Amino acid sequence: MATDIQKLIGTSEEDDDEEMDMDVKEEDNEENGGKNTVAQIMAGVSGGTTSNSSDNQFQHQQQFQEQVTTPSGGARRSRPLEEKERTKLRERHRRAITARILAGLRRHGNYNLRVRADINDVIAALAREAGWDVLPDGTTFPSRSQGSRPVGGTSAAVTSSSYLVSQQTPPASLRGVSPGYQTSVEYNTCRMRGVFMPNPSPYNLSANTQSQIPAVGEGGEQTESDLHIGGSMDTINDKQIAEITPIPKLPERDFAATPFIPVYVMLPLGVINMKCELGDPDGLLKQLKVLKSANVDGIMVDCWWGIVEAHTPQEYNWNGYSRLFQMVRELKLKLQVVMSFHECGGNVGDDVCIPLPHWVAEIGRSNPDIFFTDREGRRNSECLSWGIDKERVLRGRTAVEVYFDYMRSFRAEFDEFFADGIISMVEVGLGPCGELRYPSFPVKHGWRYPGIGEFQCYDQYLLKSLKKTAEARGHPFWARGPDNAGFYNSQPPETGFFCEGGDYDGYYGRFFLNWYTRILVDHGDRVLSLAKLAFEGTQIAVKLSGIHWWYKTASHAAELTAGFYNPCNRDGYAAIAAMLKRHKAALNFSCSELWMVDQQVDFAEALADPEGLVWQVLNAAWEVGIPIASENALPCYDRVTYNKILDNAKPLNDPDGRHFLSFTHHRLSPLLMDRQTFMEFERFVKRMHGKVLEQHTIIFEN
Repeated sequence: MATDIQKLIGTSEEDDDEEMDMDVKEEDNEENGGKNTVAQIMAGVSGGTTSNSSDNQFQHQQQFQEQVTTPSGGARRSRPLEEKERTKLRERHRRAITARILAGLRRHGNYNLRVRADINDVIAALAREAGWDVLPDGTTFPSRSQGSRPVGGTSAAVTSSSYLVSQQTPPASLRGVSPGYQTSVEYNTCRMRGVFMPNPSPYNLSANTQSQIPAVGEGGEQTESDLHIGGSMDTINDKQIAEITPIPKLPERDFAATPFIPVYVMLPLGVINMKCELGDPDGLLKQLKVLKSANVDGIMVDCWWGIVEAHTPQEYNWNGYSRLFQMVRELKLKLQVVMSFHECGGNVGDDVCIPLPHWVAEIGRSNPDIFFTDREGRRNSECLSWGIDKERVLRGRTAVEVYFDYMRSFRAEFDEFFADGIISMVEVGLGPCGELRYPSFPVKHGWRYPGIGEFQCYDQYLLKSLKKTAEARGHPFWARGPDNAGFYNSQPPETGFFCEGGDYDGYYGRFFLNWYTRILVDHGDRVLSLAKLAFEGTQIAVKLSGIHWWYKTASHAAELTAGFYNPCNRDGYAAIAAMLKRHKAALNFSCSELWMVDQQVDFAEALADPEGLVWQVLNAAWEVGIPIASENALPCYDRVTYNKILDNAKPLNDPDGRHFLSFTHHRLSPLLMDRQTFMEFERFVKRMHGKVLEQHTIIFEN
C-alpha cells in the first residue's frame, strides 16, 4: 500500500522523506511556541518544493533549523519516532487525495496540467475556464472579451461545473477527426489546452502516477524515472510495522476465469552474436528458469537474416539458434520466432548493430536502387525496396525468392520443433523493424517525433511501377511523387499536401495514395503466400506498427507516408486485414498500451490518439475474423500499463467473447528481472491466464 501511495503522489521517496521531516519539525515547533516563525518558513519551503533546486531546498532546511529553537535558545525536544511516522503517513494520504483531484481534472476537465501541478495551477486553470486572464506571476484580471468581472461567483462556478460534466461523456470516435480540431484556430487552441481522451479506463491514473512509469535508457540502463522500481525491501527493518490509515484501492477488473492468453517474453536483440553463437548461455538459462517459475508460456526471438546468411547466398548458419531452441525445449517453454529481413541499429530501442547480409550490401553499392529512397535521393539500407520483389537483381534471384529460400531453410533445420509444437508462431518480417510499413520516419535521416515523415518511393523500380500505373490511368503526368508534402519533421498545416483541404484529397492525391498503399498490400500478399507454404500447419503473423501521431487531423499525414491510406474519410486498415484473412495470418499490433502517455504535452501537440487507433485496428481485424496478437511498444513494468493491456486483450462485455491470441512482453532485461518489477509482471501473467490472484499481507517497514 505504501508503494501505491507513493506512486499516486508522483514524487520520489527521497523527496517525500525530506518534506515529511520538515512537517514533523513544524509540529514540534508549534508546541514550543514558534508557530508564526515556522509557518512563514514552511510557507516558503512548500511554495518552492516543485520548482526550486535541491540546493535551494537545503538552504530552506538550514534556515528552518536555525529558527526552530526554543525562546531560551535551547534545542527543541525530539518527537517520538512513532508520531513522526504517523505525520508522514497523514501527509502522504493528503497528497494522494490531491493527486486524485488533479487526475479528475486532467481526465474530465481536459486541463493541460503539468505532471507536478500544485493548487496554484488548478486555480489558474479554473480561472481561465471562467473567462479570466492569469499571468505567470499570478496577476489575475477579467479578459477583454469578458469586459468586466462576472456578477455572482456561484453562478459562474455552476456554469464551469456544467461544462466539465459535458466534457465527461462525448461520443467515442474510433477514427476520423475529433470535433473541434478541423480549423487552424481550433488547432492552436488544442495545442494550448490538450487533447481529449475517449473512453478512459476506470483505473486511468493521473500524470503524477504515469510519470513514475520506468523507461529504459540506451544500453539497458535505468533512467531516473524508474529508480523507485529498483529498490529492494532487504533494507527494511522488520521490527517496525507502520499503522497505515486505509486508502481506497484503485478499481481493477477481476480477470479470474477469463479466457487464457499465453504470455511470451522477447529475448534481447543481441542474444545471438554475429558469429551465430549464443552469447551468454549460462546467464540466459538462469533468466529463462526465472521466467518459467512465473508460468511464462515461452519466448520470442529474432532470426536475423544478416547473421544466418551473412556471407554467401544460400549458405545458412543456424548453430546459435539450434542451441537456444534446445535450451527452450528442455525447459518446456514454447517459441515464437521472427523472420527478420531487416537490419538492426539506428532506431529507437536498438542496442546492437546487425546489418543486412554482406553480399546484399555489395550489390547495394553497385545498385543502390535496391533500397528505399526518399525525394532527396537518400537511400535507406534498413531493408530492401518492395520494388525488387519480382526483379532478379540479387545474384539471379528476386527478393521474394530470397525470403522464401531463407524460410524453407529454417523449416528444414528445425522441423522437429514444428512437429512437437514447440514453435507456436512464426512472425514474418515485411519491412523496417519487421513491420509492414514504409521506412518513412528514419532516425538516421534526421526524423524526430512528431514529424510526418516522407514518402519512400523514389528508387527506379518503384518509380517504374508508378509510371506504368499512371499511364494505364490515362494521366502519364501523374508519374511523380508529391512535390508539396514537406520534409521529415514537417507538420501537416505546414504542407500543401497534408493541410486542411490539401492535395491528398484531390484527384492526383487519391491516385498516388491508392498506388502507394497498394504496393504495401501487394508486398505482404506475395511474401505471406510463400510463408504459408514454408510453415504449413503453423500460425503465421504480421507485425503492424501504431502510427498514432496526427491521428486527430483530417489527413492522418504520418500514416499516409508510412503506407496506411487512412484519412478521416477512409478506413486504411480494412484492405490489410482482408489480405491477412486470405492467408489465415494473425495480426501483431504494437500500440496497445500507448494511451498512458497521451496526456503528455508532446502528444497533445501532435494531435495523437493511440487509443482511437488501437480500437480502429482491432475492430478492422476482428471484423474479418483474424486473430490478434500484441506486444508493448514502450517499456512496461507498472500495474497501470498492465491493466490497460489487459483491458485491450480481454474487452469487457464483448458479446462475441473476442480476445487476443497471445501477448509478448518487450523485453527480457535486468530491469524486468528486478525483484519488484518481476513481482508485478508475475501478477500480470496470472491475470492474462485468467487465474485467481492470491491475497498477500504486506508489512511496511522503515
